[in-house]
Amino acid sequence: MRIREFIVKAGTLGIMAAGLLVSREASAQTPTVPPLAARDTNWETVSHVTMVAGVAIVSLMPRVYYNDPEATVGWKGRWHVSMLAPAMTLVGITMLVEGPIKNAIKSPRPGCGVDAALFPFPGSNCETFGGPSTHAFASWGATGAGLGIFLVDTLKYSGARFHAGAFVGNVALPVTLSVLTSVARGLEIGFASDGVSPIQAHENVGQIVAGGLTGLLSGAILGVGYALLQKPNCGYGNNIFCW
Repeated sequence: MRIREFIVKAGTLGIMAAGLLVSREASAQTPTVPPLAARDTNWETVSHVTMVAGVAIVSLMPRVYYNDPEATVGWKGRWHVSMLAPAMTLVGITMLVEGPIKNAIKSPRPGCGVDAALFPFPGSNCETFGGPSTHAFASWGATGAGLGIFLVDTLKYSGARFHAGAFVGNVALPVTLSVLTSVARGLEIGFASDGVSPIQAHENVGQIVAGGLTGLLSGAILGVGYALLQKPNCGYGNNIFCW
């Protein structure tokens, strides 16, 4: 009887141990699914378009100034190829923000964790970090550059004369597009296709503000520096395109 009881108990313990082992193996083999953050693709597209439009407007805007020699008094507009210098510099800084700077700060997007960006899973909408916002940096950087150029051209080269067209192209339109870009990156409206998961913003308020402020400051420094070094006129002659 003792031998039989011993065998029964041993078998029971063996079955329990096997069950625990199988359970652990099954648990270990279950793949970890990263969080899927639902985001609005329409507002994402809006942020792309407004960002590119703002940068393009400032980059293509002519230098407007009031010419005051005796023979050619009046407002002039000149396009400068040298505008590529601040524009490409701003693009380079934006790429640094999108890559090394974001990866160093490690600020996750809304609805995501740090590991989701460090070990990205395609389709999770968490593959990259969110702050500082690259879109806010680029759009407000263009606004800062346009503002800097407008102030220098107005105060230094135009004798403080105000030109509405220069203000609209260098300041008003870029500011409007920058605001739209920032809003589009931070909106959280509605639910995902499952009707349960809330729509997450592309970046949170802090990330957008950080990108916007640093972009505005960087752009203003570039715009003022460029405008001071490059006069708005083309020198002698009536050329409207300056090298």
